[in-house]
Amino acid sequence: MGSKNKLKRFNENKTFENVIQPTREEVISGFKYQGKWNEFFGNNNPIVLELGCGKGEYTVALAQRNPNVNYIGIDIKGARFWRGAKTATEENIPNVAFVRTQIELVDFIFAENEVSEIWITFPDPQIKYKRTKHRMTGDAFLKRYHKVLNSEGIMHLKTDSEFMHGYTLGLLHGQGHDVMYANHDVYRQEGAPEEVTKVQTYYESQYLEVGKAITYIKFKLKY
Repeated sequence: MGSKNKLKRFNENKTFENVIQPTREEVISGFKYQGKWNEFFGNNNPIVLELGCGKGEYTVALAQRNPNVNYIGIDIKGARFWRGAKTATEENIPNVAFVRTQIELVDFIFAENEVSEIWITFPDPQIKYKRTKHRMTGDAFLKRYHKVLNSEGIMHLKTDSEFMHGYTLGLLHGQGHDVMYANHDVYRQEGAPEEVTKVQTYYESQYLEVGKAITYIKFKLKY
């Protein structure tokens, strides 16, 4: 993507009511919607996050399927989620928002027990050892998610990385978390939730075209 195109998207993001782009300082020093997302949406509906939302396809598609749930996509790259924000604006989908910030600040963005579900879709598996602290299903991240999830909160991991799938599954079992469903080839085996197989990201559709397996884990955190 050219710099002119990026700049255009950054500027257009500023005009979208469904996009919030706080500075890191604004997040850490007391984010204005932490514990008050019901005020942003104007209702008390459940809140579901997509972390590392990319273009926001999952966020928007889930919001269309479930109008009585509020969906928030989080990514540091605003030029990517511009697509989802624009679609939600043009199609008047009111239960969608996007926040441009780092995933590791999730517990500054949301209050304890404020979130009902978290989706992690096709994250960077961070295979190199020195990058493990950035792995989005590592223990430090799971503890942040647990903090903002309510007592019935559910996690979803959907990835094309067998490494990420295996690593996460091993960690969950090893720490005694509740693995509700796990499948290493979700499109070729029965029993997968509809929201897993009926909603696809752009890259996911490309993976499927070349026959790459898509994995999925649904789990509850028990700390």
